[in-house]
Amino acid sequence: MFFNGVYHFFYQYNPKGAVWGNIVWAHSVSKDMINWEALDPAIYPSKPFDINGCWSGSATILPGNKPVILYTGVDPNKIQVQNYAIPKNISDPYLREWIKPDDNPLVLPDAGVNASAFRDPTTAWLGKDGHWRILVGGRRRNRGMAHLYRSKDFLHWVKAKHPLHSQAKTGMWECPDFFPVSKSCKNGLDWSVVGDDTKHVFKVSLDVTRFEYYTLGTYFPRQDRYIPDNTSVDGWAGLRYDYGNFYASKTFYDPAKKRRILWGWANESDTSPDDAKKGWSGIQAIPRTLWLDSNGKQLIQWPVEEIETLRGHEVKVTNTKLKKGDYVEIKGITAAQADVEVTFSFTKLDKAEKFDPSWVNAQDLCAKKGSKVEGGVGPFGLLTLASENLEEFTPVFFRIFKAKDKHVVLFCSDATSSSLAHGLYKPSFAGFVDVDLSDKKLSLRSLIDHSVVESFGAGGKACILSRAYPSLAVMNDAHLHVFNNGSETITVEHLNAWTMNEPRLMND
Repeated sequence: MFFNGVYHFFYQYNPKGAVWGNIVWAHSVSKDMINWEALDPAIYPSKPFDINGCWSGSATILPGNKPVILYTGVDPNKIQVQNYAIPKNISDPYLREWIKPDDNPLVLPDAGVNASAFRDPTTAWLGKDGHWRILVGGRRRNRGMAHLYRSKDFLHWVKAKHPLHSQAKTGMWECPDFFPVSKSCKNGLDWSVVGDDTKHVFKVSLDVTRFEYYTLGTYFPRQDRYIPDNTSVDGWAGLRYDYGNFYASKTFYDPAKKRRILWGWANESDTSPDDAKKGWSGIQAIPRTLWLDSNGKQLIQWPVEEIETLRGHEVKVTNTKLKKGDYVEIKGITAAQADVEVTFSFTKLDKAEKFDPSWVNAQDLCAKKGSKVEGGVGPFGLLTLASENLEEFTPVFFRIFKAKDKHVVLFCSDATSSSLAHGLYKPSFAGFVDVDLSDKKLSLRSLIDHSVVESFGAGGKACILSRAYPSLAVMNDAHLHVFNNGSETITVEHLNAWTMNEPRLMND
């Protein structure tokens, strides 16, 4: 949340080790979302209503500039309940201490709710009828659902007769998020905005797949119903914020810059013993600004502009031709910690491979047709975190296919060759990109940071965060290349790459 000039980031954290357990609400603060200061935990198990866990939730700023946290507690009977916490001293600019009043819990699961699948309350929104509303993620048998609760005073909550939304055969809905986006501009909207110029986004983290899915649709406040558009697939085949290692995300509205910002978590892909050795596990993705695409069918995501303050030495490449099999190294930057923006172009698409309609799973297709598999138009893109002789590399690339009446763009981030180490999870992450190819160009931005490659394809229409743990391509031994392995010549129209400097403690 943003409160009195300070960004507050609360996150699930085990202060006793790099494994799950002993979960508290850790608390860090920043004035720019880049340079952070860690404070003592804001919430930790201490009362009967949360003695077995202080799990995920959200923050809401109430009228009168009063922040309140809603979170899931686990009681002595292992029942999941919804609690609240408030600042102990509202005049403290960092809100270091939080108290949990004795009238908790606010929301208990009734007889119609699965008490072991009832968690992660959303930020509240205020209806024109004067009632606050929140969602709580849940599951009834194998049907995922977002339970809806209303309150006049934020203390006494009543469950609605029906969920805001549910869907069969999707399993537990974790970390639901529900917010408006503008149809006409990139500005973010406060939670309570409803009108003709808005659409609503409904996002869930699916416990079964460990991926996140979202739909765009219409919120009907009088009925408290959300109906996805017919262009949004409602379920496992739907749109994702990110096609890689990205889960348990939340957005918040930033009134300082009138933007909607998305935070997501990326777990480790190496072994638990390695996590224990390094003493930490899990990272937060770069915060992303998001808005509605001009086609109204998907969201666009882009790293917050503040990340550019970390850019250091820059190198540029322009009008470089890449023929089939070409690998060109980008020298002059620290490739283990870099920000790369590149635009690729091609003159024609007649060499595009035929698209098989049975290829409905982009991740499987990327595994089948990786960066080493020669194609027509592509694969082309970046080789990140590459060792000197390419024993290790993590490619981020496009491949274009010709379907019956359109072209299909595959966007991949393939960790298969990312490390020579054993026991790692090295998937081929991928998604299909809904993009207009009339200008015969595709853009790519990748943020590279030692064990993470966070990539934004086609201006943020598709995003993939990959974890990589190279044994050779580390620190100054990491290299960066542009490449083309397709028969159609690709032009690097322009490439800008920056060495990224380290953030600092906020009060340094």
